Amino acid sequence: MILVTLAGIFLIGWMLVDSFESVVVPRRVMHRFQFARLYYRSFWLLWRTAALRIQPRKLRESMLSWFGPLSLLGLFAFWMSGLISGFAVIHWSLGTPVHAPEAQPNFISYLYLSGVTFFTLGYGDVTPVAPFGRLLAVLETGIGFGFLAAMIGYLPVLYQAFSRREATIGLLDARAGSPPTAAQFLLRLAGAGNMRAADPFLAEWERWSAEVLESHLSFPTLSFYRSQHDNQSWVAALTAILDTCSLLIVGLPEGETHQAQLTFAMARHAAVDLSLVLRAKPVRPEVDRLSSDLLLNLRGQLTAAGFQMRDGAAGESRLRELRSMYEPFVEAVGRRLLFALPPFVPAQATADNWQRSPSMPRTPGIGSLPTCGAGESHFG
Repeated sequence: MILVTLAGIFLIGWMLVDSFESVVVPRRVMHRFQFARLYYRSFWLLWRTAALRIQPRKLRESMLSWFGPLSLLGLFAFWMSGLISGFAVIHWSLGTPVHAPEAQPNFISYLYLSGVTFFTLGYGDVTPVAPFGRLLAVLETGIGFGFLAAMIGYLPVLYQAFSRREATIGLLDARAGSPPTAAQFLLRLAGAGNMRAADPFLAEWERWSAEVLESHLSFPTLSFYRSQHDNQSWVAALTAILDTCSLLIVGLPEGETHQAQLTFAMARHAAVDLSLVLRAKPVRPEVDRLSSDLLLNLRGQLTAAGFQMRDGAAGESRLRELRSMYEPFVEAVGRRLLFALPPFVPAQATADNWQRSPSMPRTPGIGSLPTCGAGESHFG
């Protein structure tokens, strides 16, 4: 029975270490045997497979939006079950003397004792009578109390990070459309004659990218949390910002691209590191998101709106180089999490989220800005 006792001790230690690494340690865990990582990979694979079989897009998106919160509760339940089972195994293997309704306590009796002790219920119908059994009960009570406190304290931190992420994404609606696109952002700024507003905006998104990188490395489960609107996501926002920076770096004079370069560097850093965390192997998009024809059309519309974008073969080559630095990573993350990338150029004019209402006609205004011509959009 010594091996069984050691197995119980190992199970308790594994659950405690795994929950500590996932909740308390503020950095990515490198070893391969983290239970939380195996849990999410397996659970997401099953959930993703089931969701892809659902044809109505709204229903599929609703199902995918449940995964983040549901998987988190499931992970807590697995940790607690492991701890309770570990203590039950130790009691059972050592034959801890207990007062119990059964004449001969079995494993179920010890499992009940462990569960009641862990949650500090204290019914008193099954109680240890030997000193070592009482010591185990006190130890489990302390672990259970501390574990539950840590989990409850973890949730506000997680949802605050989610709220900050989504609040900034919401700002893209009136600035870059829904879904957000680099073309709409630049067209709206140029049309308002306010291209100088790009730098403060990009500075805010530089910080947003840094916060997303930090929070999603510390709490990878945030990657699965989806936005309130189906046509928005953190992957789409990150991609749209990288697209915008690429166009500005290529289109603006050399001395005016400093902030765009800083934001591009931070956003690209986030895209690369998060693809590593999610084990998403870089892959090129199946469809060219900005063909030569679309780029030519975009240049023409930006010029008409008042923003003179540099052209020439060198500029187009530089733009392809910049896109190759991030598109494979955001495409891989998008495929892994079932997020579609936004187009560089919207295929047709669409109303922003703020303009839509089920009982009112579309509000004229920002959403009626011209788009950048025909182009196939694969944003689902």
